[in-house]
This record gives sequence, C-alpha cells and structure tokens, in this order.
Amino acid sequence: MFIIMIGVMSADRVEEIWGKDHNRVVIDEVAGMCITLLLIPLKWQYTLIGLILFRFFDILKPFGIRKLEELPGGWGVMADDVLAGIYANVLLQLVVVLVPF
Repeated sequence: MFIIMIGVMSADRVEEIWGKDHNRVVIDEVAGMCITLLLIPLKWQYTLIGLILFRFFDILKPFGIRKLEELPGGWGVMADDVLAGIYANVLLQLVVVLVPF
C-alpha cells in the first residue's frame, strides 16, 4: 500500500513536468509486480511467469484495466498497473496450484 500511495503522489507531481504517465515513471510497474508476486512462493519459475502475466495485462489492458487510466493524475497512472497486478496474481495462484515446481 505504501508503494501505491508514494506512486500516486509522485506521479501527480511529475505529471506537471513530464506529462501524463510518462515512461520515466516506473513506480507503477514496481507496484504491479509486487502485487503480482504477493503470497507466491519464492521460486524463479514463478517470478518469471508472474512477470510475463503482469506484462501481458499491462500491455493489452483487458477487462477494464484501460478504463482505469482515465482516473485523474497519479491515480490513473497507478490504478491500471494495480489491477493488472491483481489479475496476474490470480492467474499465478492457479499456476502455483496446478504446476508446482
């Protein structure tokens, strides 16, 4: 939660300088990956699968993720990656159950 709050505040501030959701802002990606790996066993295989799942949702933005980008300021920057992380985590939890390494 701390990373998300810092991300919202940071994205709000740099938006004035760099514009909306500039590629220099990566705290949203960090938050999304942390959520993806939340409660997942620490194994490199799961981390790699989690990265692939997160990037899939982050790039394609299905299931309402794109809509969250429309939120104002830092909330829009952070919210889409948070939801992408949640979706990736749910699928990764299934992978952990079905494909134990």
